[in-house]
Amino acid sequence: MKKLFFSILAAAAILSGCNKSVEGPGKLSIKITDDPFNISYVESATVTITKVEIRKAGDNSANPFIVISEDSVTLDLFKLRNGITMELLNIDIPRGNYDQIRLYVAKASLKIKDQPLAYNVKVPSGSQTGIKIFISPYLNVEGGLSSELLLDFDLSKSFVMRGNMNHSAGVNGFIFKPCIRATNNSNAGRIEGLVNDISKVNIADAKVWVKQDTIISTAFTDAYGNYAFLGVPSGTYSIFATKENYDTVSYTGIKVIAGNRTIQDFTLTKK
Repeated sequence: MKKLFFSILAAAAILSGCNKSVEGPGKLSIKITDDPFNISYVESATVTITKVEIRKAGDNSANPFIVISEDSVTLDLFKLRNGITMELLNIDIPRGNYDQIRLYVAKASLKIKDQPLAYNVKVPSGSQTGIKIFISPYLNVEGGLSSELLLDFDLSKSFVMRGNMNHSAGVNGFIFKPCIRATNNSNAGRIEGLVNDISKVNIADAKVWVKQDTIISTAFTDAYGNYAFLGVPSGTYSIFATKENYDTVSYTGIKVIAGNRTIQDFTLTKK
């Protein structure tokens, strides 16, 4: 899903010759992608993750979290957009159901185009208590089988601008309020497509969003008018696309099936 979709995709490789669960641990691979901030302004968006923990469902002990990484990794989320992911880790973990993941973020920054320096963003308690993301439905890890988890980091909601990009006073900085959606990728598919105008000219930086009661995720098209949503849970959705000076176009009854790709293109009309 997108470059600016801070998504953590956990994919365990199936052991050679295995087609059913076996005793022993499963393998967990974590990748990164993102759900973008308005990319027409952004040059880079980085976060530094210092620790990752995961919790077994139903574990009522004093410390139910398992540390699965303590490596410090800095990621430029701007480079992860429209279906591109990056592996964060790949490990064995005990079999079972997992209902929460916790990310420890030491620092974050956002670089705006035409600005000389990046904005260093305060991360409230992110490096001490971690950012908690619930997994629904549970991530099931079975011995020797694959499990996938997608963490969709919505950059447009997670970096809150102080000030106004178009105002004479400009931007006063950003507040980091992480908005991350966790999806069991085993039960999810993807939506992707192209946005153009009535002359068939592709539209860059068009806003596209998926909704089911509330907004599930938001994306912006790339320079070629393409967009993509990864880790969309199976179900029926509405999808919308718009850009400044264009009408909003919407479609309902968009069906997403686990493991499948749904194509939905848009043609926008200027106001």
